[in-house]
Amino acid sequence: MSLFKRGKYWWYEFNFAGRRIQETSKSTSKTIAKQAEQQRRRELEVGFNSLEDARDRNIRTLRDRAAEYLESYALRNRSKTFAEYAIKHLLDHLGGQMLVDLDGTSVRNYQDARLKEKAAPKTINEEVGFLLRLLDERGELIRAQLKRQNVLKLKVRSTIAKVYPQEEKQALMTEAQKSKSPNIYPALMLAQNTGMRSSEIRRLQWTHVDLKKRFLIVGRSKTDAGEGRTIPLNSSLFEALSQHAVWFETRFGKIEPDLYLFPFGKSKNLDPTRPVTTLKTAWRYVKKRANVKGRLHDSRHTLITELAEGGVGDETIMNIAGHVSRQMLKHYSHIRMEAKRNALEMIVQTPTPEAGSSAQSQTDEPVLSSDQESETATLQNSLQSGGEGLKKRQAKGS
Repeated sequence: MSLFKRGKYWWYEFNFAGRRIQETSKSTSKTIAKQAEQQRRRELEVGFNSLEDARDRNIRTLRDRAAEYLESYALRNRSKTFAEYAIKHLLDHLGGQMLVDLDGTSVRNYQDARLKEKAAPKTINEEVGFLLRLLDERGELIRAQLKRQNVLKLKVRSTIAKVYPQEEKQALMTEAQKSKSPNIYPALMLAQNTGMRSSEIRRLQWTHVDLKKRFLIVGRSKTDAGEGRTIPLNSSLFEALSQHAVWFETRFGKIEPDLYLFPFGKSKNLDPTRPVTTLKTAWRYVKKRANVKGRLHDSRHTLITELAEGGVGDETIMNIAGHVSRQMLKHYSHIRMEAKRNALEMIVQTPTPEAGSSAQSQTDEPVLSSDQESETATLQNSLQSGGEGLKKRQAKGS
């Protein structure tokens, strides 16, 4: 053990389980620094011995554990891009800390730090999920503790997805055709006419598109239900993809099955052997010029809503969109107010009089049965006799 002063604070340094520990006591008192070192050593010993079969793992840093985790994750999942993105933020804040040091307070502090960086609550919840999985058994204990305290997950705002009206759809298509990007117009047409996700569109290869038979096959997808589904090309989409095929063949000489429809790179240096990584830049330009707010993904919501409003069956919509269940279909389908109004108006029963009888019904006397006629006559006689009696009484009184 050794104590030394750096600036105005005392630091302590010691070796623990083959690792060099050097930390500040945040104190100007040497006595307090010594006590802090002893307490710190005790914390490490308790944490190190808490799980007999995890001693070596507990003294590793989060960065060491993350490298091992990502290697295994890549073998078990289609893509590790999202995991890498989430874990990168974890390592920026916690990468140098040992696993034994991470606890519920560490998670709370991480949530606060990411909120200050304006990260979305949903994103932070996903990152915390990765953190707890990195910690294995220790992570499960922390998860249970935070769950009991009702602080495991940040509250996520529920957002209502947008459905583009026809005029906005047309404005977006018009500006997309004017864009310098060769990708955005056919990509937008795919989104509006097939409901494909952005990742599905970007990874589309020519082997997946059959312009002669006018259909396409979705390649890699977010869900098993979405992968491999076939979608017919309507006339608008067929025309857009045919034009894109002409541009592609002119630019690259020929169309090969394994080449991507939307090549990687900038306009002067495109590589069709790799898919474009994002459409966000071109999309921002298009919606700004069209004066429309929304996401490219909202085109998927729009299509599903239009199909539902048009009376298309659930099974057909799920086959086109690649949904797993009707519950997911309900999440994506946003039946608009006018469609609801028209649907409810259909059940209103308006009386329709028979032809030629409307004028007569207004002037003719109602037709009575014989019993009704007898009852009516008796009532009239009673009223008449009663009226005469009233007149006689009035005459005597005068």
